[in-house]
Amino acid sequence: MRSLPLTPEMLEIARRVVWFEPPERALADPVRFMAYAMSYARHEDMKVIRRYVSDDELKEALEHAPPGIIDARSWAYWNNKMGRYPAPPMPARRAMLAAGAREPNAEAARGPAVDECSPRSATPPRV
Repeated sequence: MRSLPLTPEMLEIARRVVWFEPPERALADPVRFMAYAMSYARHEDMKVIRRYVSDDELKEALEHAPPGIIDARSWAYWNNKMGRYPAPPMPARRAMLAAGAREPNAEAARGPAVDECSPRSATPPRV
């Protein structure tokens, strides 16, 4: 995906859509910026952004979207809008394993057993 221009309009949109970092930094990574825009930009913002982002670039942003940014509703909407129906699975976060660690088995994936200190316990802990 080609870089996005640093126009006053785009900087203002970036300031609003990726509010936690400088707009120049947000626009420096177009795929990541587009993921935030697909979730948080207003209709008027997307009209401006679409002046600089083609359908092919929007599809590329969807294909390479970082996990954890686009919500399920936006993911379905933008994939449908780009002719990708049904939408592919959303980007997923992957757990990093320590060197030499094995994948957890199904039993371990369920989590720890409920004990007397667990908030799910039927009885309060003994004091």
